[in-house]
Amino acid sequence: MAGVSYVRSQQQDEKWQLVFSDEFNQKDGSRPDTTKWVTSKRYATGWPRWVSNSRHAIFIKKGQLVCRALPNNGLEDDTARVLTSAIETSGKFSFQYGKVEVRMKTNNLRGNQSAVWMKPSIDYPKIYGEIDIAETCGDLGVIQQTVHSQQTVVLKKKTTQNSFRTKLALEKWHVYGVEWSPDKLTYTIDGKVTAVYRKSKDKQDLADGQWTFDRPFFLILSQSLGSGKYECMVPDLKKTYETRIDWIRVYQKGAAE
Repeated sequence: MAGVSYVRSQQQDEKWQLVFSDEFNQKDGSRPDTTKWVTSKRYATGWPRWVSNSRHAIFIKKGQLVCRALPNNGLEDDTARVLTSAIETSGKFSFQYGKVEVRMKTNNLRGNQSAVWMKPSIDYPKIYGEIDIAETCGDLGVIQQTVHSQQTVVLKKKTTQNSFRTKLALEKWHVYGVEWSPDKLTYTIDGKVTAVYRKSKDKQDLADGQWTFDRPFFLILSQSLGSGKYECMVPDLKKTYETRIDWIRVYQKGAAE
C-alpha cells in the first residue's frame, strides 16, 4: 500500500491502526487529492453513466468533499444530460479486512443514489463482491447497507439477509461504518451496530459464492442518480443533488507502523 503511512489512532482502541484517511482539508475549490483518488470510469448504463470530472460536480469546500449530480449546461462539451461525481482509490489504495468509517450527509430527494462502498481490487477469477457501507434510496429517508456476492448478484440466490435499511435524517451528519473480518461484516451508524452479515458454514452456500470477501478491496465515493426502476429512484434531472463528506478513515488491526 504505497504512499500510506501507518499512524496510531488517538480516537480508536489501541488495537486499531489508521492506515488510510482523507480529511479533505485542502483549500476551497481544490480537487480531491490525486495521490489518493482517481475519477471513476463512465459507462453507458447504470450508476456511472454520467460520471464527470467537472469542477462543478466535485470539489473541496470548508474542509469537506462536495459531490454533486447537477444539470449539464454545457452540452456542447459533454452530451450527458446530467453531470454526476464519483472517485475511487483503485490503483492508489486497497486493503483486506479492517474498519471503515465515513462522516457524511446528503439531501433527501427522489432519485438520490449517493453511496460509500467498496469493490475488489483484483477481479481474477471474475467472482463478484461488493460492500456498500452507506447508500441512499431516493427520498425514502433510509440508509441501506448491503453485501453483494457472487451468490446474490450472479446466481440471484439469497440464503441469508444481505441488505439492511435504517430510517434516518439523511440531511444531518452521521458516521457510517463497517468492520470487516475473515468471517463477518458488521455495519454501524454513529457507532451503533445496525447489522451483521456472516460467512456461511454451509458448503453449498460457499460453493455458490456467498462469501467473496477474502481479497483486497478499494473505496468508492459516488453521487449518482437512480435508474427509475422504482418510483423513489426516479430522479428530477432539473435539480441539484449534493452529498458532503467530512472525512473517511480506514483502520486495521496489528498494522506495522
